[in-house]
Amino acid sequence: MTIKLSQNALPQFSANVSVPSYKQSDLKAGIIHFGIGNFHRAHQAVYLDELFNAGTDHEWGLVGAGVLPSDEIMRQKLKDQDWLTTVVEQDSGHRKAYVTSSMIDYIQPGNAANTIARLADPEIRIVSLTITEGGYFIDPASGKFNPQHPAIAADAANIGSPKTVFGLILAGLIRRRSEGTPAFTVMSCDNIPGNGHVTSDAICGLAALIDPVLADWVKQNVAFPNGMVDRITPATTDRERNFLATEFGVEDNWPVFCEPFKQWVLEDHFPTGRPALEKVGVTFVEDVAPYELMKIRILNGGHAAIAYPASLMDIHFVHEAMEEPLIRNFLTKLEREEIIPVLPPVPDMPFDQYFDLIIRRFSNPKIGDTIQRLCQDGSNRQPKFILPTTADRLRAGDSITGLSLVSALWCRFCAGTTDSGKPTDYLDASAERLKIEALKAKGDPKAFLAMTDIFGDVGTAPVFVESFSRILRTLWDKGARETLELYLENKL
Repeated sequence: MTIKLSQNALPQFSANVSVPSYKQSDLKAGIIHFGIGNFHRAHQAVYLDELFNAGTDHEWGLVGAGVLPSDEIMRQKLKDQDWLTTVVEQDSGHRKAYVTSSMIDYIQPGNAANTIARLADPEIRIVSLTITEGGYFIDPASGKFNPQHPAIAADAANIGSPKTVFGLILAGLIRRRSEGTPAFTVMSCDNIPGNGHVTSDAICGLAALIDPVLADWVKQNVAFPNGMVDRITPATTDRERNFLATEFGVEDNWPVFCEPFKQWVLEDHFPTGRPALEKVGVTFVEDVAPYELMKIRILNGGHAAIAYPASLMDIHFVHEAMEEPLIRNFLTKLEREEIIPVLPPVPDMPFDQYFDLIIRRFSNPKIGDTIQRLCQDGSNRQPKFILPTTADRLRAGDSITGLSLVSALWCRFCAGTTDSGKPTDYLDASAERLKIEALKAKGDPKAFLAMTDIFGDVGTAPVFVESFSRILRTLWDKGARETLELYLENKL
């Protein structure tokens, strides 16, 4: 027998499902979060739930917000179950299900007036974001905010009715400024180097298009702390819904499955206050950059590295890729020889120890993370997770064979078929262009590197061009499996 998730149903759940010890009705709104996806609900929402369960900081309840049509789908699913989420964390030796109640409302997406009004509420002191790496209007090659993007230009021309997340946030700040309300803190929870700086550039850049004085006010009054977030959280499918119903008796419209591990490192810059997240394991530091770079290069870079050979070899799950010796050994050689050596040290965190942890996490067979998820959005992820390491090694005159192989594997993947001829379906804003250029690159590898908005200066570096071209031809001639073998034998 299954029980449909709702506030009234919580007392009926069996002992193997933990439920909140606090009342949702006792929470007050203190945070508005844009991007109510699986990662947010397995990360920030869980930390807050743990804090509320400890009987403290109940004035920091979450209010969801969004700008995309898909956000309304999520809103309706969560509204139907009183904003509750069932989180299932598991690995080979651990399984736990619990219900979080840290969200208390969700603003209707597309309702700019209502969103701006909520942002102007003095009780809201933090606005946070999980909008993916591609949501910040960054030019991939330069890594800088693009003020000429049509959506940004449209918001600058009509800031009273904005369509982007940054337009909405800025409109809320404008309202607070006019009403004499202190500015809220804006906190990015996305995997972007210097995510606070990137967010600041976007909002200040938009403000500068409207009024330089407004941009100066934002710079002087709004805090943008940098942060590093981490928890592997796959997409939800009927597989997860059915498992939750069968194993725990809970009917949840959109449960979240994740690994037990989670991490959050934050710069402690919250002028109007913050929840006491250090009580539930969040690490506050003066400079998050070393932690962030370690995670983005080793973990996110590692995901980007194994995604495309696994897809070309028709492997479905991430843990299955790690069971394939060629892929596991490729990742280990790449990380230890090319990625880790160019990283600055991190306090109290030996890189070998951290990488061993990453290997264990990637190998977790219980969370069902898919290779297809890792292959998404490569045009945004490659410039953030892989190409900066390539650039560092080029400047130092170091070998880039493994990193060139990663980029060549991505190109081969973008051509549209696996080595066995199956289609490589993937989500990317540039998917059509990527496929066209990848097919051209079969005859002329430089065609793919000519996408300077992605490859920047790396794509014109002679050493990289030669290495990428040679390896791409090998991939087309011999396939991913034999190419990996050549790499591991130092024959590539």
